[in-house]
Amino acid sequence: MKRLTIFLLLVSFTAYGQQQTAPNHKKAIIVLTYDDAIMSQLNIAIPQLDSAHLKGTFFLTGNITPQVLPRWREAFNHGHELANHTLYHPCLLTNVKGNPINNSENYTVYGILREIGMMNNFLYAIDGASTHTYAYPCTESKVGGVDYVDSLRKSGLVKYARMGGDQNAIVTDYSKLDPLLVPSWAVVGNYTGNDLIAFVKKVQASGGMGVFMFHGVGGDYLVTSAQAHRELLKYLSQHKDEVWVTTFKGAMEYVSGK
Repeated sequence: MKRLTIFLLLVSFTAYGQQQTAPNHKKAIIVLTYDDAIMSQLNIAIPQLDSAHLKGTFFLTGNITPQVLPRWREAFNHGHELANHTLYHPCLLTNVKGNPINNSENYTVYGILREIGMMNNFLYAIDGASTHTYAYPCTESKVGGVDYVDSLRKSGLVKYARMGGDQNAIVTDYSKLDPLLVPSWAVVGNYTGNDLIAFVKKVQASGGMGVFMFHGVGGDYLVTSAQAHRELLKYLSQHKDEVWVTTFKGAMEYVSGK
């Protein structure tokens, strides 16, 4: 009888532990990230987030003008994370259109690491934070045909970095997660609020972590409609008892300790 009791207690504690994927007895983690420091994020995404009392992570590039810099500092002061997306956003021009000077095919590993370090300094001038997370431009981990993930790891410039992915980009085993290759759903296409909410529900069902990657919200490019974004935030607000919505840095600091 005593052995049966001990067995049942162990099963109970194990099940309880599996349910606690996030703090405060919540069962799932959602991270809202936004790339490229574009105006629709300042004008639409951030006001919607603030209205819903939710925080997001904004991966900024060096194209921030003096006119909008105070607005990014204000976003940080409201609890949003400002993060590193390099100074010039280098990408393979065979995949996207861009300035030939920023063709990642012509970069070296040394060059991209120097650029990430300089962007960290730029961000420090805005928010005073000593560390920043990172997102690979165009979700590319290579420059000049060379993978720079391990070099980035050894550099100590960042501890956590976000990649791309699709609607199956849900992390359930934190012990196997490479903190410099965190997958996300790159939301590109005419997705509705219901589509975005369906991803959250998949994360809830898995008891894991899901990361959204947005660009334009209600404007600019790779646009998610303002209505769809608002519906997503409403759902997240209504399910705060089950879903922990936090910044990329906050989520990674938590899951790295699991």
